[in-house]
This record gives sequence, C-alpha cells and structure tokens, in this order.
Amino acid sequence: MSVFARLVEQLADLLQPLFHASAAAAAIVLFTALVRLLVHPLSRAAARGQRARAALQPRIAELRAKHAEDPRRLQRAVLELHAEERVSPLSGCLPSLLQMPAFFLLYHLFSSSSAGGGAGGLLSHRLFAAPLGGRWTDALADGGVFGTAGLVYLALFALVAAVAAFTYRRTRLMTAKAPVTLTAGDGERTPGLGAVNRLLPFMSFFTLVTVAVVPLAAALYVVTSTTWSAVERAALYR
Repeated sequence: MSVFARLVEQLADLLQPLFHASAAAAAIVLFTALVRLLVHPLSRAAARGQRARAALQPRIAELRAKHAEDPRRLQRAVLELHAEERVSPLSGCLPSLLQMPAFFLLYHLFSSSSAGGGAGGLLSHRLFAAPLGGRWTDALADGGVFGTAGLVYLALFALVAAVAAFTYRRTRLMTAKAPVTLTAGDGERTPGLGAVNRLLPFMSFFTLVTVAVVPLAAALYVVTSTTWSAVERAALYR
C-alpha cells in the first residue's frame, strides 16, 4: 500500500507547478485514470464476452422452446452450444472480477489515514479549500453548504449527479432491449428478476451517498472511477 501512496505523492510533486496547493488532488485523479487505463483491456474483454453471449440468445431461445419439458437436457444443450461456439458463460464476468482487487486497493488507500504509512501525507493536502482527509460533514460545520469547502462538494455532487443520470438513462435503455436470459426450469421468469431490473438503473445514484460520507480523497477516486466507467461503457457497449 505504501508503494501506491509514494507513487501518488511523487506524481503530486510533478504536478505541483501546474496545480499548486491542489496538486495532490490532481495526482489522485490522474493516478486513478492511469490505473483504469491499465485495466481497460479487461473491460474490452468483458464487452466482447457480453456481445458473444448476446449473439447466442436466439439459438438459446430455440433450445429453450425445444427442451421446455426437460431442464437437464436444456442445460446440457446450452453448455454444448457455448462449447461449440467457444464462448464461455463467464467470459463477460471474469475480467470485471479481476479488476476489483485494484479498485478496492485504491479505495482503501484514499480512505484510510494509515494505509501503508503513506496515505496520511496525502490526506493532509487540499482541493482548493477542502482538506483531502475531511468529509462533507466537516465542510458543513466549517462554513455550511455554500462555504469555501462546501462549494467543492457541491461541484462533486453536480458531477456525480450528471454521470448518474447518464448511466441511469443508458441502463434503462439496455435493460429494455436485453432479452430475458434467466429462466426457471418451467420456462417462467426467475422470481425477483423483474425487481432487480427495476432497481438496477438507480444503482448509479448511490455514488452520491458514497461521496457524502467518505474522505474527500476517496471521493475523488470514486468520482473519477465512476466517470471513467460511464464513458468506457458508452464506448464499448454502443
């Protein structure tokens, strides 16, 4: 963990002439973007896997109609189809799962005051008037919503809300177009799937809560990563 902290601090030193007192905040944003760029090939692999699985849906629907009375035969036929077309049922999931350790590592770095002995130095810096180690409640206590630190959070909330609204719209459109792929043995839709599909578009707005309760350094990471994800998915899942 201290290695990552030192890298961010060194990046902040390089950005000092451009961003002055906010160099550490700029370093967090840039470092997060660089990490997301490194794992971008995994995101591309996940997108290819999803497209491959989507292309098989018409044939899977035919198998489902053909073997409606025999769930075990249906399962074998679907697995044989995936093997024949060299498409893994998990081809879109594994790349995303492999990204998670890096994301949790960075989140812990920017939210823990003692991570690796180095994050405390990062959290002592500021983004304009807001300390990177402070939270929104601290900004409210020191000047209120429209205080100098409060305005920093208002700008972050506005950005997160815009990204969440964009993600919400895209998720609604994709959910409406996506075929039903999860079915029970009798061909009926899996119980609870409809509720999950209705809730899914609203998940992006939970980022607002995260930004409000974590330290500002972690909030910058979350906002950068969320914005990157929205743009990346819009490009990969057109």
